[in-house]
Amino acid sequence: MSPTQTPQPAPPALRALLRRMPKAELHLHIEGSLEPELIFALAARNRVGLPYPSVQALRAAYAFTDLQSFLDLYYAGASVLLTEQDFFDMAWAYFERAAADNVVHAEIFFDPQTHTDRGVPMASVIVGLAHACRRAHAEFGISASLILCLLRHLSEDAAFATLEQALPFRHHFIGVGLDSSERGHPPEKFARVFARARELGLHVVAHAGEEGPAAYIETALDVLKVERIDHGVRCTESPALVQRLARDRVPLTVCPLSNVKLRVFPDLAAHNLPALLDAGLCVTINSDDPAYFGGYVAQNYLALFEAHPQLGVAQARQLALNSFEASFAPEAQKARWRRELDAVVERLAG
Repeated sequence: MSPTQTPQPAPPALRALLRRMPKAELHLHIEGSLEPELIFALAARNRVGLPYPSVQALRAAYAFTDLQSFLDLYYAGASVLLTEQDFFDMAWAYFERAAADNVVHAEIFFDPQTHTDRGVPMASVIVGLAHACRRAHAEFGISASLILCLLRHLSEDAAFATLEQALPFRHHFIGVGLDSSERGHPPEKFARVFARARELGLHVVAHAGEEGPAAYIETALDVLKVERIDHGVRCTESPALVQRLARDRVPLTVCPLSNVKLRVFPDLAAHNLPALLDAGLCVTINSDDPAYFGGYVAQNYLALFEAHPQLGVAQARQLALNSFEASFAPEAQKARWRRELDAVVERLAG
């Protein structure tokens, strides 16, 4: 499809498959799931003033020119989060939407520095989120894990302090990630803290190759020794890197609607995910910050498939399989999800 063509609705059977097939979500910032309605509700509960007169005015502000303009609004929205109950409520709202999208597994990013720097106790952040994860498993059957993300625009010393502060709650999170502004903050800035995370037995992932160049992906792999790259779409700047990612099955957690909203691509028709899939990469579809970028994970699947009508059942199944492969879930769980996926594919598309 050329960038000027209007996306056409996907066939009903494919739409049903995209929504109903089991899938894992591996790139979801829980603070980015905070919808304007909940922001206003929490602001009222906590008596926090907002610079917007209404939900509609806040939503109208979601017109971003780049990553930084989004982050400015993202941090303002997070200011309403003060108590353990607030973090539970935010995460629970996400899980309700994830269940509707047939997410069976979620690995959720959270940014403690966004909150602890405002005086919110680390315990309130992690315990509230962990409570929602447990309830999601009990009520929806969703397995969920937390990944502590470090803000790359802050110092490595601050990252070390945050990691150490979180260690009393180590049993509540499985990994460490790196997010926030890429520009001017290469992965190697955090080499020592990622070495510490690996020593602790934590999984390690990092945002790279969204705003930053392909070289950031290579550094994240070689210096931080990450197991997964979040975004990674600029890997195509280096054919050798694309070959390496395909050969080593390094997962990329790609976020289509986010990439368009933040102007990484002009529109979904120009998105390179289908080409990455054709090249044999372990690419996955995720929602990133869905309250801000226009859709949760199923909507990301639907929008991408409508913009690329050459994609069909085989690609939908592969993307779901990739999401299981790329997760940090036990192999027995992955095998069960693969069987469930094949049953859904056979029923809806067979």
